[in-house]
Amino acid sequence: MGIDNICQPFLDRRKKQRTRRSILAVSLLAAVCLIVGISVAVGGGTGQADPSASPSESAQVSETPEATGSAAVDESGTDSGGAAEAETVSYYADIEIQDYGTITVALDGEAAPETVANFVSLAEEGFYDGLTFHRIIEGFMMQGGDPNGDGTGGSGATIVGEFSDNGYENNLSHTRGAVSMARSSDYDSASSQFFIVQEDSTYLDGQYAVFGYVTEGMDVVDAICESAQPTDDNGTIPAEEQPVITSITIRTPEETGGSQ
Repeated sequence: MGIDNICQPFLDRRKKQRTRRSILAVSLLAAVCLIVGISVAVGGGTGQADPSASPSESAQVSETPEATGSAAVDESGTDSGGAAEAETVSYYADIEIQDYGTITVALDGEAAPETVANFVSLAEEGFYDGLTFHRIIEGFMMQGGDPNGDGTGGSGATIVGEFSDNGYENNLSHTRGAVSMARSSDYDSASSQFFIVQEDSTYLDGQYAVFGYVTEGMDVVDAICESAQPTDDNGTIPAEEQPVITSITIRTPEETGGSQ
């Protein structure tokens, strides 16, 4: 399941609010879906991803399997030393968004040590500087961290998916303010793309790795989501309109006098 699949329950709820289409339209749609289903079964997929890394093949909130992406990690995911440190150190991430403001996130290295170690490593090396949020769906989430700006890219490496469906104990929930990794249908395909949940989306729990929560700046998240003008139901934002990540600064409470 990719970010696109993650989006589906949300999109389904939207569709229920729309006017019912004629029986003929439904029949035609069913026929198209059947044809697409057969094509996917034979061809192996469409190359699109969903939000939970909603990028399946094209990595959206989830990353596409081909958009391998997470830096500073070994073949299994992230380096064990970094993960061990992430479990014992309290990290905060200040995500500066051009023209909007700062979103502060408390990272939970105890619940998702490899995910936090990967994110911290990428942020400290400046990987995210200048990247964007390419997918935004008001009432759901905003997804970014793709160097390609379209949901198909990553850092060049992948990490394990730290969530229950993949055998990892992670009790963090996709409630408002949760920060989670996007991935493709491959559970261990998360790389650099992440998404920030605007409204509770707990149906994603167990399928995507939440690794922190926004402690300050949800007003910034709301402003970005409310002003977004996606070109489709998948939340695609034109390149020239994508909010830009100026920088992501990693710090510990000790570095700021013991405060957040």
